[in-house]
Amino acid sequence: MRNWILPENIADLLPPEARRVETLRRASLDLIAGFGYELVQPPLIEYVDSLLTLDDAALDLKTFKLTDQLSGRQLGLRADITLQVARIDAHLLNRQGVARLCYAGPVVHTLPDGIMAAREPLQLGAEIYGYAGVAADVEIVELMGECLRLAGVRHVHLDIGHIGLFLALADAAGLQGDARESVFRTIQQKDVATLATLLVGVPQDLQVGLLALPNLYGDVSVLAQAERILPALDAVKAALLELRALTDALAARGIAPNFDLAELRSGYYHTGLVFAAYAEGWPNAVARGGRYDHVGEQFGRSRPATGFSLDLKELAWRLPPTPARPAILAPSDFDIDLAAAIRQLRADGETVVVRLGDVIDLGELHADRELVRIDGSWQVKVI
Repeated sequence: MRNWILPENIADLLPPEARRVETLRRASLDLIAGFGYELVQPPLIEYVDSLLTLDDAALDLKTFKLTDQLSGRQLGLRADITLQVARIDAHLLNRQGVARLCYAGPVVHTLPDGIMAAREPLQLGAEIYGYAGVAADVEIVELMGECLRLAGVRHVHLDIGHIGLFLALADAAGLQGDARESVFRTIQQKDVATLATLLVGVPQDLQVGLLALPNLYGDVSVLAQAERILPALDAVKAALLELRALTDALAARGIAPNFDLAELRSGYYHTGLVFAAYAEGWPNAVARGGRYDHVGEQFGRSRPATGFSLDLKELAWRLPPTPARPAILAPSDFDIDLAAAIRQLRADGETVVVRLGDVIDLGELHADRELVRIDGSWQVKVI
């Protein structure tokens, strides 16, 4: 007999797991809707130039590609939904004011994002378009925290960074192409020794700044250290001011983040604040987000934007089992009154399973009652 083996980091969800994931998905979308977000559902597959940014080699590598048999153009299976939502905001909705959009759907990765990470996450996210102020970032961080609490994640450790610091230093240093990408990845990995070799020839003050980023992590005092160590470039000053403004706004809501100025993992389409949520027992971040103010530019309309995303499958498997709805077992008689009784019970919200075959396992059917004829009428009776 053939052994049906799935690809690595790809898994089936059987009924108990699927119930947990779907329950969490519905509850999360209801929670997000309570903040005023509207649901969008972009397609799983579209032309690859809509799924990628010009500079993001990591997203390009992560995206499965194939040829469209109708047009001959290259298609991609989405590896991230944010760019699709940016396309919808810029190209389809075209709203003048703030747009709050949310989504929940599968994405596919050529390689896993981290240790034990799935290659087919169920990505849930929320995004704000059209507002550049820190209030939007605060709302997104708060909403992310509420979604994690709903998923039973406790003792969340929030790391905040600002990709603008790297961008400002890299631009001033004239880093481009492969050299820029290598420095970016090495800072992510906090590999200071390798970073030093990559920065040979870069002006001394910029070397000092780039080498400092991997070590600038901790509580709010990190911001004062950064102000002393990093070159006094206008873009650096602006980034640190944004971090301070976010810190003050979060403190007013009882949120005390840590800072990691090498937190660059969100990707090249981010332009400013970036953040990641970690929790005990999870090997990878449980949620990520940040600001990406130019993401709509390639779709003809650049708008301020901020948002977060998480993997519902990754969070749901630790939740307590979601019990199946108790069912009513009905006979398979061809009786007009029986059919009417079944329709009414289902309309009332009951699960009714019609008996098929001679082998019946009440546990598998989750049946605790049955529909029987009593005194000429169909009635529900406890088994």
